Amino acid sequence: MSVPTTMLSPVPDNVADVQAATLPTAGVTALRSLELGGLVLAKRVLISGATGGVGRIAVQLARAAGAHVTALVRNATVSAPLLHELGAREVIERLEGDFDLVIDCVGGAVFGQAAEHLAQRGILVNIATQSPDQTVSFRAGRFDRSPGAKIYTLNQWDESAAQGGAANDLARLCALVADGRLDGKAEYEGSWREPEIAVEALLKRTIGGKAVLHVG
Repeated sequence: MSVPTTMLSPVPDNVADVQAATLPTAGVTALRSLELGGLVLAKRVLISGATGGVGRIAVQLARAAGAHVTALVRNATVSAPLLHELGAREVIERLEGDFDLVIDCVGGAVFGQAAEHLAQRGILVNIATQSPDQTVSFRAGRFDRSPGAKIYTLNQWDESAAQGGAANDLARLCALVADGRLDGKAEYEGSWREPEIAVEALLKRTIGGKAVLHVG
């Protein structure tokens, strides 16, 4: 296997391989989504699907940047303790209010609802599509009342190509993990010879966070 060095970063000695494995996709996606919002200090940031791999990292990064973090989940009673610990100020099941930045890790109807809750010049970052054939709608009048608001579709590979790789982002994320300020949380570890177990657990939502497969 050949990988460009621009997509690689050394792993610090005090960062476990399993934690580092959660960063290339979920971590970099969360970081770049957050950076699209610019300076988020004291701004309202909404993260949907906050208990998932990208979502839980985005919550931690947004809180570290000084944002007022709101986590949108399916079951707030179950998810609130963990998400408050990670840095979410509010954990909700229904959208209320407007947000300066929305990182949508769910897609579908949630994406449509989020488009109606953007503040002026707010940004909705779309990183999830539930089905290529799915139609999503939102009330145009709700979106129109937020001058300057925009929707940005983020594809990590396109972003990496445009930015010359992901090495710097990976190094920053690894440094946060090494300092104890970021936990990617692998909730499942298994053999690469049995990927179906991890896939089933993710599809049935019996785990949050990331699934990591060991090769060898």
